[in-house]
Amino acid sequence: MRKYDVIVAGGGFAGASAAISAARHGASVLLIEYNNCLGGAAAECLVNPFMPYWTKDENKNKIYLSTGIFTEICDRIASLTAEINDAEYKATDKPMTTFNEEYLKIVLQRMALEAGVRLLFHTKVTGVKKDGDRISAVSVSNKSGIYDIEGDCFIDATGDADLSAYAGCPVRLGRETDGLCQPMTLCFRVSNVDIPRFNEGKSELQKLYKQMRQEGKIKNVREDILVFPTTSDNILHFNSTRIVKRSPVDAEDVTLAELEVREQVIELFAFLKKYAPGFEKAVLVSSGMRIGVRESRMIEGDYVLTQEDLVGCVKFEDSISACNYDIDIHNPEGSGTSHYYFKDGTYYTIPYRCLTAKNNSNLLVAGRCISSTHEAQASYRIMPTCCTLGQAAGTAAAMAVKNGGSVRGIDVSELRRNLQKDGMFI
Repeated sequence: MRKYDVIVAGGGFAGASAAISAARHGASVLLIEYNNCLGGAAAECLVNPFMPYWTKDENKNKIYLSTGIFTEICDRIASLTAEINDAEYKATDKPMTTFNEEYLKIVLQRMALEAGVRLLFHTKVTGVKKDGDRISAVSVSNKSGIYDIEGDCFIDATGDADLSAYAGCPVRLGRETDGLCQPMTLCFRVSNVDIPRFNEGKSELQKLYKQMRQEGKIKNVREDILVFPTTSDNILHFNSTRIVKRSPVDAEDVTLAELEVREQVIELFAFLKKYAPGFEKAVLVSSGMRIGVRESRMIEGDYVLTQEDLVGCVKFEDSISACNYDIDIHNPEGSGTSHYYFKDGTYYTIPYRCLTAKNNSNLLVAGRCISSTHEAQASYRIMPTCCTLGQAAGTAAAMAVKNGGSVRGIDVSELRRNLQKDGMFI
């Protein structure tokens, strides 16, 4: 098995972006993904749409905070749509929010292969080999067996900080007071819906849902029905199940969560079928191949991003990403969702030091498991921001390889210049 300059674990927005960026900057790159495609939560858990990744100036013009590779992904999805001329896909102007997951999969696959990334699907990272504070290889398991793959620099984009935990990096789980994480959710889709009629009756339906919850006729602890449009005129997307007080990094808990959440899907669909206008001919067509995780492990890095940093809209000297999505916390214990919204024209930044894992000199972390508190993670966890964190990590890893492999030895000012040259908002 050949040795790689950069090995990326996880093929979601963070991992795919990291691998593409590292390869474009001259590194030999292997991307290891447990599933059969790139796209992460969007492809595997049907997470859709993109949450807002922009702010507005004094004239109400949008200023995009997630750009670079993320903008390229959106542009290429739009181009593929035009090429295929898919009548069911709603043409949208920027910003792209709702998207087609099948188009996303092929776009990410093409971008990775064009950059020269080596892809390895159906493969799970199960451990690491270390030499002092350096990772020398990852251990993987797949149909070919159990074996090691060597690398010079590693990027953990697993979402759950799996690689970091294997490497001995200190991690935290969930909120600081009790370790509880934001709820897990299984998204699902319903077709053959008369959407205009459904929308007309939505407010009354929400009242009935809340009443039936209070009467104990609905077991789901979520406070309301969360529904989004899709790229089809008669399919609705539901992000409305809620599993609380189970750990996303405990196999038995995740199994129980999957069993319970599937019952919630049927419960909610039966309620909609019986009471929702426009659902007379509705069909339950799909759900995510696995439950979606909002929050799990986060590393302890060289800097811990806090809620105070976000609310203060801090602009760090070593910032490599920007965001102003609200601090959106789904209650880890039951009903309710809290929000802190940023004013137009404001945003915070994320420092490079949140990507550098303690106790490891050649490991970077990208995506929702970077170094932060529970509250801060509730904002930057969205896919557009994770994509920018991945691009920053991939660019930094390629620079580190040229500089002996140390992720702390790179010139962060040069990293920021490289990211800006590649179209990122810093």
